Amino acid sequence: MDKNVLVQEIIRLKKEKNAIILAHYYQNEDIQEIADFIGDSLELSKKAQTTSADIIVFAGVHFMAETAKILNPNKKVLVPDWEAGCSLADGCDPKDFKIFKNQYPDHVIVTYINCSAEIKAMSDLVCTSANAKKIIGSIPLDQKIIFAPDQNLGNYLQKETNREFVLWKGSCVVHEAFSLDKLIDLYKKNPTAKIAAHPESESHILKIAHYIGSTSGIINFIKTDPTAVFIVATEAGILHELAKAVPDKILIPAPTTEDNTCACSECAFMKMNTLEKLYWCLKNESPEILIQEQLRIDALKPIEKMLQLS
Repeated sequence: MDKNVLVQEIIRLKKEKNAIILAHYYQNEDIQEIADFIGDSLELSKKAQTTSADIIVFAGVHFMAETAKILNPNKKVLVPDWEAGCSLADGCDPKDFKIFKNQYPDHVIVTYINCSAEIKAMSDLVCTSANAKKIIGSIPLDQKIIFAPDQNLGNYLQKETNREFVLWKGSCVVHEAFSLDKLIDLYKKNPTAKIAAHPESESHILKIAHYIGSTSGIINFIKTDPTAVFIVATEAGILHELAKAVPDKILIPAPTTEDNTCACSECAFMKMNTLEKLYWCLKNESPEILIQEQLRIDALKPIEKMLQLS
């Protein structure tokens, strides 16, 4: 189907079915252009909670749509591609995590939102990269902490909060793809640039960053900092909206170890969603996210705590 026809049909179906499209910053440009709201995990969680739409189409990855369903049990939550997963969420199996958790019975469990509903249900608190410091700060200093599933974010938070965690050994393939050598070379060619990095990146990348923050944090930093050139060490999808907001600034995606076509880091899972899949998803109201009610209630508790604290 022609792109313009697809766009018109998606707009028509949205109106007809009282649907809203939530898109993560890492989505393809075509999807970002048609979305009702674009954001990072925390912003999208909040938006999912407040929408009056009957249907939420979540253009992101599976755990994000699951979070939207946990917060909106009476709404139909759809995903354009059921297979759009996440290396972090997939790398933390509930059965394995339960065994891991049981080894530390006196620890509070804080999980990064990039995990399944089953992992959230085993947690005391959930956090995003945007509010993680605040969430950790709410825990008494004498309380021991398990942090899962991202060890890179966990290592960063240990330094930032001066706390020690037991870490689950998980990581994001997108944020571990950056090449330090290539990044240093790129910086030498652009010595006035500032490097902005996501805390899911490895510590050697964070050490040379001028700013470390969540997706929305990076965007706000680039919008408000007077520097003219920025090297951005996160998924390259954020550059689309950002370039429109700061047309006078030069945005360079941080280079990866692989010599891929875009020479940047892209999430293959995020990019599985397409306009055509979005259209069929709305038309057929499928694939739909369904969560068993007791699991939803258990997973909701740490998310609600997070939303109250943030």
